[in-house]
Amino acid sequence: MSTVMKQPPSSVAAVAPNAGGGLWNSLPDPVRSVVFRLLALGLLCLALSLASDAFLTSANIVNVLRQAALLFLLASGVTLVILTAGLDLSVGANVAMSACLAATLLKSTGSIALAVFAGLGCGLLIGIANGLLITLIRIPPFIATYGMLWILHGITYWFMKGETIHGFPAAFRAVGSGHWLGIPIPVFLMMAFLLVGVVFAQRTRWGQEIYAVGANPEAARLSGVPVKRRLVLVYAVSGAMAGLASLIFLARLNSAEGDIGEALTLPAIAAVLIGGTSLFGGVGSVFGTLIGALILTLVLNGMNLLAINANWQPVVTGVIVVAAVFLDNLTRQGDKR
Repeated sequence: MSTVMKQPPSSVAAVAPNAGGGLWNSLPDPVRSVVFRLLALGLLCLALSLASDAFLTSANIVNVLRQAALLFLLASGVTLVILTAGLDLSVGANVAMSACLAATLLKSTGSIALAVFAGLGCGLLIGIANGLLITLIRIPPFIATYGMLWILHGITYWFMKGETIHGFPAAFRAVGSGHWLGIPIPVFLMMAFLLVGVVFAQRTRWGQEIYAVGANPEAARLSGVPVKRRLVLVYAVSGAMAGLASLIFLARLNSAEGDIGEALTLPAIAAVLIGGTSLFGGVGSVFGTLIGALILTLVLNGMNLLAINANWQPVVTGVIVVAAVFLDNLTRQGDKR
């Protein structure tokens, strides 16, 4: 009798797991990933609000949103690249070259439209060049974009000759430092491109093909996906977003010099990885990258508010990147089991 009583009835055994976590377990993995990151973002905000009285001030919140917007715009293009199991290490150097070219034309001609066209066009052409190196010459993405990084640095330093260009029209500066309804202009751009990115990646055929290429490029090719064209597309988008970020960064700083974008590459990649996009391709989302950009920006903002030495910020960013990749690797191993 006692032996029988230790065994729950089959109907109870079937219901018990569902009662504890059926709803949560029924959610798709991407949704659960986003929920986890939103919880982490909320806990981080709570911790910083308790640690510093300055965190919840309107000035600090506006500053966080402005910085996160720039980071997201740059990282959103990198997200598409990493979804294909690629990597774009040239985005920071792309920002520098595009910004310096736009600044030169803006200063010499006074035409905002020409400067914007030059910045976006320069970024786009660099992205296309990366895509062609990878698809036509078959150079691995890491090597191709790392080589492009040094090429762009060399050209930019030669072009600028150690000079600094500063003092731009107020109408141009409003793109990076202006407000509308009390909200920074870059935040509106961030929300617009978030919507475009989500719709493109999740609701279009091209977006689904990008996921397919990242998951298994050979299977995607056999299924009729134009793999090479999709790879050129994602690097072109990454380059164009770097060009857009260069204009916002230039407008905010009101000056341009050869090393203007050097510090942006690692944070952009970090935001993508923190947001849940896998370095192995095929998993991730643009919305996740937004959460990643907010988390990274809040971490660095919190370090500033708590008067932690700025020299530790690259260390913390690097640790976060390693941790994100480590967790991604653990998740993949768990899925295989």
